[in-house]
Amino acid sequence: MARNRVKLPSMVKQVQNALDEKLAIGESKHIDKINGETQNKIYSWETYRSYMKHCNYFTKWAKEQYGCKSIEQCRPYVDEWLKSRSEKGLSAYTQKLEASALAKMYGCSTKDFIKTDIRHRADISRSRGEKVRDRHFSEEKNKELVNFCKSTGLRRAELKALTGDKLLEKNGQYFIKVDSGSKGGRYREAPVIENVKEVVERMQRVGNGKVFEKIPNGADIHAYRSCYATTLYNSLARPKEEIPYDKINRGTGHKYQSQVYFCQKDLKGVTYDKVAMLEV
Repeated sequence: MARNRVKLPSMVKQVQNALDEKLAIGESKHIDKINGETQNKIYSWETYRSYMKHCNYFTKWAKEQYGCKSIEQCRPYVDEWLKSRSEKGLSAYTQKLEASALAKMYGCSTKDFIKTDIRHRADISRSRGEKVRDRHFSEEKNKELVNFCKSTGLRRAELKALTGDKLLEKNGQYFIKVDSGSKGGRYREAPVIENVKEVVERMQRVGNGKVFEKIPNGADIHAYRSCYATTLYNSLARPKEEIPYDKINRGTGHKYQSQVYFCQKDLKGVTYDKVAMLEV
């Protein structure tokens, strides 16, 4: 009888196989969102690697605690694992990430698990304050890279893949064609909003070659993207009083501004132009 027993792959291999089935590299997450087809898909290698890591944390724990030999045997202990992560003091962001990873592996929704802690803006530390790695990066010595990032808003992976032939000009306005390294594989055209001459000259100078051969690890690309988004939004946003009252509330009969986004919680009272937000 023992000879006929099917030998299971290692737990790590089982996790990999489960996530590999969800890979959709190069597919449009934007289109899938519209069609409601994102639940069982992973759109980027970065997300895949992150999910792989956190799923392996869970299965290793379940194997040590309960002797599980398959990811199916681990499934009943997901809630216990997530609860222990909260009790351990992990950030709400990390808890949500782990829940998302496990939901992807099991082909379900995070709503099928216990609720993770709520994320608050005040708890976000990314790109806020000086970090150790910042001390090893000089913005002055890398001024051209910093200005380029603040002018185009590209992500790190997009910068690494960017070549000079991705420059586009429409009616005197320059754009960067982003079709490689983008999040979710979504194509977009990023307007160049500052240091236009500097950006154009660099793109033209390298031709079909890489615009940047290396992106320093200490460069806070996320912060530069934030600067870009703020500048672009401010250039497009309409004053609130100029946004039309274009809809009528069925309950009260009062007109309201459907194109105004109202923030909640700690940002209650802050408003944004939805039309401008869609362009950022």
